[in-house]
Amino acid sequence: MESDGAARLLLDTHIWIWLMNGEPHRLGAATVEAIERAATTGRVYVSAISVWEVAMLDSKGRIRLSRDCGEWVREALSAPGVQLLPLSPDIAVASSRLPGTFHGDPADRILAASARLMTLTLVTRDERILAYAAAHYVTVLEPHPLRPQGLRP
Repeated sequence: MESDGAARLLLDTHIWIWLMNGEPHRLGAATVEAIERAATTGRVYVSAISVWEVAMLDSKGRIRLSRDCGEWVREALSAPGVQLLPLSPDIAVASSRLPGTFHGDPADRILAASARLMTLTLVTRDERILAYAAAHYVTVLEPHPLRPQGLRP
């Protein structure tokens, strides 16, 4: 957490989609507030791998976007306070060398490595990432739409 109370947040792909598609109720008020607070100082990050995931999900018909995928991505990345986090060589290497036990999904590995290397809090409801966070390998903010919020170590 920064001195002004705003964490540096990395949005998991599903969180980014929910926010940009106008579904903040899926996150709960406390999580939305944390994201809005971080956005006021440009501390909300979206990984380049999430752009790829959105495009893949759209191309396979697994999600419906409100407009053309490229247009949706451009608009979503131009939201106030949101920054694109590139896939650096360091992140790519770190994703193949995560400590502990982590599943093989490349996108999730890149998100976890990004959060670890860049000291970001990963906003996610992904159970496999939450289990990894429970072992203290990554810091997460788990949205709870129906109950109080909290940071997990």
